[in-house]
Amino acid sequence: MRTIYEITGPDREHFLQGLVSNDVKKLAQGPIYAALLTPQGKYLADFFLVPQGDTILLDIAASLAEATVKRLMMYKLRADVAITPSDLQVFRGTGPAPEGAVADPRCAEMGWRLYGAESGEDGSDWDALRVAHMIPETGIELTPETYILEAGFERLNGVDFRKGCYVGQEVTARMKHKTELRKGLVQLAISGAAPIGTPIVSGARTVGTLFTQSGGRALAQMRHDALDGPLSAGPAQLHAL
Repeated sequence: MRTIYEITGPDREHFLQGLVSNDVKKLAQGPIYAALLTPQGKYLADFFLVPQGDTILLDIAASLAEATVKRLMMYKLRADVAITPSDLQVFRGTGPAPEGAVADPRCAEMGWRLYGAESGEDGSDWDALRVAHMIPETGIELTPETYILEAGFERLNGVDFRKGCYVGQEVTARMKHKTELRKGLVQLAISGAAPIGTPIVSGARTVGTLFTQSGGRALAQMRHDALDGPLSAGPAQLHAL
């Protein structure tokens, strides 16, 4: 489920620019995907920001909505900005886009989102799409231990390295420019199945965690140096594609 908030006030863009991972100035061209991080660079929430006239819509997983808004408002200080619940809902799909729909900014294959009076979906197999295009999901692949670069946010247009400071920016920039990522979100071939969260092992060593599975493939958080070996997660057998 998704929750929609309306962010209003003359300082709304400046306020968000110092907090979220993406460049809020891009809203002039349409919706953006972004994250809110801890000062240590770890994931707190991901969301869509959608321009609507003098309002920015915050489209976020319902499970994270209240805590995220409280966190944002901690930084309000004297900014002239308000965040209020919206009556709007989101309908999403991958077929022909209805009038007023906006493209999912993460990946063209993830279709469109329509903000209005109706919520729902068009019957698309979202797990299959997410696995095929390596799209992490709130609360599954994205957890409080996640670093957004390891989750693919650069590939998904969810982070900007030229916008300047935001909460968690220093750690994120250091991971981009000064280190080589040793682990991250990968797609594996899977034979069998195992519950989300099952440890992936190579020999006697735990090397990752199994997440969403669909059509003989799976998303996993993995050590890159373990991709060449035989892998298993509970009864499931895995190998790199």
